[in-house]
Amino acid sequence: MFAAGCLWGTVGLFVKQMTALGSSPAYTSFLRLLLGTLLMLPITLLLAGPKAFRVGKRTFITCILMGIVSTGLFNIIYSRSITLNGMAIASVLMYTSPVFVGIASVLLFQEHLTRHKWLALLINVIGCALTATGGHFEGANLALAGILFGIGAGFTYAMSAVFGRIAMQEKASSFAVTTYSLLFGCLFLTIFNHPWATVENPLNPRLLLTGALYALIPTALTYSLYYSSLGTIRQTSKVQVVASIEPVVATLLGVLVFGESIGAGNIAGIALVLFSIFLFSRE
Repeated sequence: MFAAGCLWGTVGLFVKQMTALGSSPAYTSFLRLLLGTLLMLPITLLLAGPKAFRVGKRTFITCILMGIVSTGLFNIIYSRSITLNGMAIASVLMYTSPVFVGIASVLLFQEHLTRHKWLALLINVIGCALTATGGHFEGANLALAGILFGIGAGFTYAMSAVFGRIAMQEKASSFAVTTYSLLFGCLFLTIFNHPWATVENPLNPRLLLTGALYALIPTALTYSLYYSSLGTIRQTSKVQVVASIEPVVATLLGVLVFGESIGAGNIAGIALVLFSIFLFSRE
């Protein structure tokens, strides 16, 4: 799970490069899911065999929900949140996801969360917000619609852990679960978003190559690791906390690769995220 979070932290590298090559947020998300599906098909066949695609009915339905809610719908809602709120507030609201996972873990999986683990969830949310924004929220537009879209992004993002835990309960192949979820997410965006219409040259070779790397590293491989971890982890509520290393890695890569500045707020956020992971993991 920690490794998956670290790999997700590289998302910004690919998104920035694809944006520089003329891609839109909608088309970037679409390429990620489309090429991710095409890459996962041979990977699953090679590593798990054709029988891996024969999953149980509950797993298959859950994969459909993951694709629609946690990939397709999440991308649309989060993009809208960024438009309404600005990047800083959108990031803060999205990182409420550990709270949703904690609540769902209690209601659906009868997990018991102690007081110090609820405290860890709160610290994690604050740490993610500071890591992503440095404590700077200038230009925020806190209209009701913006808040609802922001919280909706956090909820749909959180559902990946919940749906993933349900899907892996039948001991399905993590490769097959990843393939199905990316496929249905891609179909959802294709039907409701028409992303290819948002760019001038959707078949730009450099854009497609960068998109393929984006689909392979922080998508196909990372989701396979993520769902595999969900099949062995005992507490679903721990998933989003451990995976929250993502904004920490993203911030550090921004400094090292793009020369972005880092302030006291970002450093405090990183410290809080790491502390929350330690606190939540401590029995």
